[in-house]
Amino acid sequence: MSKKLNLDLSEKMYANALNVIPGAVAGIRRPYNFVPGEYPIYFESAKGGRVTDVDGNEYIDYLCAYGPIIIGHREEEIDNAVIEQMRNKGFCFSLTQPVQNKLAEKLIELIPSAEMVVFVKTGSDATSTAIRVARAATERTKVVRCGYHGWHDWCVEVKGGIPQKLYEDVYEFHYNDLDELEEIMKTHGDDMAAIIVTPVGHPLAEKVQMPKPGFLEGVRALADKYGTALIFDEIRSGFRFNMGGAQKEFGVTPDISVFGKAMGNGYPIGTVVGKKEFMKVLADKVFLSSTFFPNSLEQVACLKTIEILQRDNVLDVVRKKGEFFAKLVEDVVAKCGFDVEFSGAPLMPFITFNKDKDGLYKKLRPAFYTELIRRKVFLQPFHHGYVCYRHTEEDLRYSANMIAEAFEALKGDL
Repeated sequence: MSKKLNLDLSEKMYANALNVIPGAVAGIRRPYNFVPGEYPIYFESAKGGRVTDVDGNEYIDYLCAYGPIIIGHREEEIDNAVIEQMRNKGFCFSLTQPVQNKLAEKLIELIPSAEMVVFVKTGSDATSTAIRVARAATERTKVVRCGYHGWHDWCVEVKGGIPQKLYEDVYEFHYNDLDELEEIMKTHGDDMAAIIVTPVGHPLAEKVQMPKPGFLEGVRALADKYGTALIFDEIRSGFRFNMGGAQKEFGVTPDISVFGKAMGNGYPIGTVVGKKEFMKVLADKVFLSSTFFPNSLEQVACLKTIEILQRDNVLDVVRKKGEFFAKLVEDVVAKCGFDVEFSGAPLMPFITFNKDKDGLYKKLRPAFYTELIRRKVFLQPFHHGYVCYRHTEEDLRYSANMIAEAFEALKGDL
């Protein structure tokens, strides 16, 4: 096994934080979501496609802040636009700044389902707003969901502190299982306000899935049959698969869509877009307000991000880099001698260990990711990664070689 990283300061900061912050760090960033004792807990800085932890270890970053970083960390052109807005105009007002209208018009130009737009801060804000809009527009109660949609009461996986009555009208179906959805709709379709689905499947800790032929089209048809609003959760897929989202990539248009993450290259912004017949309820029937939703810095960052994505053909470049990386990793996986899968290529790469009856995968997975992080490749054992514009061919080739080395080291550990 390779040498363990020096993580002394990270561990010390974590121990101190446990006394003042519940869990020390928030949710998915806690050590048990990685390999405890092997992964850093605090980052100090980042630039381009790399991050540096508080102990000075530098990594090639494939988690990309769980998806927002589509171009790279600390993009000067974006940051400078934000700084200019901050210094010359300000960003937090009692009324709205004009940049809101400009950004809304740009999103309507790009996204097939966008006829009207509202802005929020997070993905959970966006999905919960979309559900409220669907319920108001259809005057129905029930929701059927597929995928992760955030931390709010109606959809969060961990139910602590949430009364059952707040999610008892929410049903679940599995990605690519149209028959399961159809059975739910047969039973509850007359009161089904919304079907919300991630157009690319990314179940928790499981391989990334692309839509089977006819799946998204079938979901669209069921929504139409029962008069139900179809919502695409494009928080991860938006501004990554296509400038118009996965809906444009796959040719299926929902009634309402939510976007976030990559649209601001790290700045906290989310949006709900949709057809006028649904979105118009936000004018008077549905209440949506926040002190910080209209703040302009994130909107400026988003406009500049979109400008760069279009000007520099970023998404095509990212896809080509992802395809290059995928070819290298697929060759490694084919020869590694373990029961693993490489999914999500080219844009959301994920190496998963298939479950076995003896539970060996539970030992192999942390051992593999231990070897990988020690080689300064930052991927997550339970979450797919991302490829960004600033990842270089050298980064990608090195990472594939380190994946091969990690598998070889795994054989010696057994």
